[in-house]
Amino acid sequence: MDTSSGMKKLIRVDVVSDTICPWCLVGKKRLEKAMEETRDLYNFEVKWHPYMLDPSLPKEGLDKHEYHIKKFGLRTQALTDNIDQAFKSVGFRFGSGGKIGNTLDSHRLIELAGRQGLNKQNAVVESLMIECLTQEKCVSDREVLLSAAKSAGIEGAEEWIDNPNAGLKEIQAKMEKYGPNISGVPHFKINDKYELSGAQAPQLFIQTFKRASQDVE
Repeated sequence: MDTSSGMKKLIRVDVVSDTICPWCLVGKKRLEKAMEETRDLYNFEVKWHPYMLDPSLPKEGLDKHEYHIKKFGLRTQALTDNIDQAFKSVGFRFGSGGKIGNTLDSHRLIELAGRQGLNKQNAVVESLMIECLTQEKCVSDREVLLSAAKSAGIEGAEEWIDNPNAGLKEIQAKMEKYGPNISGVPHFKINDKYELSGAQAPQLFIQTFKRASQDVE
């Protein structure tokens, strides 16, 4: 992310997402492509906010394939194929196996990362999503969380993760703030005004950046 000073206008992006949501990873990569293509025009500030697609998921996780079958029934294979094609378009392979677990601890870790800098927050979101959605690891697994924290350079992660109350109030407050007014994730709010839902094409992000930059500040 380009944070140099100068005449470039600031584009603020608030992203509401869940770490088990495959479209959130696709949306993240498409947003980043749009940012890369316009880095000579704008400075960017990206913040990640929590959303839980299924708060009832257990911490020990469930078989991901069986979970999807139960949730989507006969549509499961078609949905999986669609996701896999989208993943290929951003350089990944969708991992439909392994376990799917509760995402609360992952959001608490993202909260901690954000306190240490937006670059660290972005890095831990990336790591968690890749491990969960492409490497078929369970996002609620302690070792997966610690691995993501280490790769992002987050300090104090072990003590934070082991304390179930750490960051909990902040997560609940943010879910109450960002969750009720959206129908799904990923959800992007640009300069606190323009909203995009879903894993949109980079060109739509670029068009929205332009609209946001033309507003009178």
